[in-house]
Amino acid sequence: MKNQRISAAGSDLIEDFEDDRLEAYPDPATGGAPWTIGRGHTGPEVRPGLKITQAQSDALFAQDLHARGEIIINVLDLDLTQNQFDALVSFVFNVGPGKKGVKDGFIELREGGPSTLLKKLRERDYAGAADQFPLWDKGDGKPMAGLTRRRAAEHALFMKVD
Repeated sequence: MKNQRISAAGSDLIEDFEDDRLEAYPDPATGGAPWTIGRGHTGPEVRPGLKITQAQSDALFAQDLHARGEIIINVLDLDLTQNQFDALVSFVFNVGPGKKGVKDGFIELREGGPSTLLKKLRERDYAGAADQFPLWDKGDGKPMAGLTRRRAAEHALFMKVD
């Protein structure tokens, strides 16, 4: 898995849920931070009024896909199918790794410790891990239809056998 990269199908799944916007926009759940630009790119440089070109958006998307894939590779010592890897990259692309005291995520929860999804993967309980996707459909504590659809798509891809 050390050299695994997201496939075109995985990239397409992410693009199905991420608008490609060339002007920074607020998080739909908070109406503010984190500000986003391009296809789901966030970071300290993204602020209200920031504008980028299509080429910059494409470059940020490629960098973000690579970075999210590296998160999966570095935190899991597993052989994943391409579909499992792609679904996890999409999940981490949207949810993030998390940070104790700040934000729930794939690697770390706000209260500390790993997510149940990560624990199930480390236990090689793939069905149990897949069952975790639908639980991550909330923004600011409320279910969001777009996240519900995205988690269903990620779940389906994770479970798909080629």
